[in-house]
Amino acid sequence: MFSIIIPTFNNLEYLKICINSIKKNSKFDHQIIVHVQEGSDGSIDFLKKNNVEFSYSTENIGMPKALNIASKLSKNDYLIISHDDFYFCPNWDIEFKKEIDKQSNINFLLTATMVGLPGVGQVEFDCGNDYEKFDEEKLLSNLNFIKIFDFQGSTKHPALIHKEIWHKVGGWSEEFSPTGGDDTDFLMKLWCENIRIFKGLGSSSVYHFGSITTRKKGKNLFTYLGNKANKIFIRKWGMSINFFEKNFLKSGHDKNKNMIINKFDGPLKSPNKDLFFFINLLKFKLYKLYLNIINYK
Repeated sequence: MFSIIIPTFNNLEYLKICINSIKKNSKFDHQIIVHVQEGSDGSIDFLKKNNVEFSYSTENIGMPKALNIASKLSKNDYLIISHDDFYFCPNWDIEFKKEIDKQSNINFLLTATMVGLPGVGQVEFDCGNDYEKFDEEKLLSNLNFIKIFDFQGSTKHPALIHKEIWHKVGGWSEEFSPTGGDDTDFLMKLWCENIRIFKGLGSSSVYHFGSITTRKKGKNLFTYLGNKANKIFIRKWGMSINFFEKNFLKSGHDKNKNMIINKFDGPLKSPNKDLFFFINLLKFKLYKLYLNIINYK
């Protein structure tokens, strides 16, 4: 059915949960492709024993490059972009299949709903923030209570895209390596190809432990990667990540950094271009000019 691409960097215990949940909770048969980075934690042995396809790099090359390499092994029409710290809830793929069948063409991006601790996704529900504390029984027994409506803008991951569209936009942009901003950049590239259906499926869920690889390095790395990504995004697109998400995708975060969740009401339209819209664009253009002058990378 789908080719599920999962980059991993020494997160074996989470990778086990992720792959086992796909095998256990999927209705259809899927191709699982893991890109192992460095792999000193035994990831390769685990994948071999479980007959999971994988690509490999000797060091951490970052999510963009890992996705691009692994995608070359895909055999199906649709790709699922996943993190290695997801638990795929039962029947997640049925909802994707239903939505695909409703579409008249391949010009769309679909995502599942992310469930987790505050700030992790659309639904706040604590089933543990690491593999040792993960309460699978609690999660499964409450699935009917944590579903939400379909929403605009998507969650970014896990994301479903047709392979033809993936190739059309050139896959993941590697200038955002190791990570940060690369997912929104992908959505911007889709927008530039006149794709206007960015739909989050409220009835398809994953539990997200929350950026385990980055979290291992501490909050300072989160801040550094976020600031770096935003500058690269501004230099490339002439606006900030959140400005694009809020004004174009009807998602992003508000001024209090709360996630914006708007009910899906059809294909997205062009943003409301009022005075404040153009004032902000002018500010971004001036900042972009500064970044170009200093040749920021």
